[in-house]
Amino acid sequence: MSDITVRPRFYFVAEVASELRRSEASVRWLIHTGRLKTGKLGGRVVVAADELDRFISAAFDEAAS
Repeated sequence: MSDITVRPRFYFVAEVASELRRSEASVRWLIHTGRLKTGKLGGRVVVAADELDRFISAAFDEAAS
């Protein structure tokens, strides 16, 4: 049996909140302030997996400085 995990190409706001362990409101604030870039898919706000990775990496870079 294979243990390959398929990663989504994008996340909805609730999923981003879960990944970051933050509220949906705080994720929407990150979006509103431009710290997290988004797109729309079927009228819903989505965050690309690569953008979420960039945001997390940037947070670690800031903490290391």
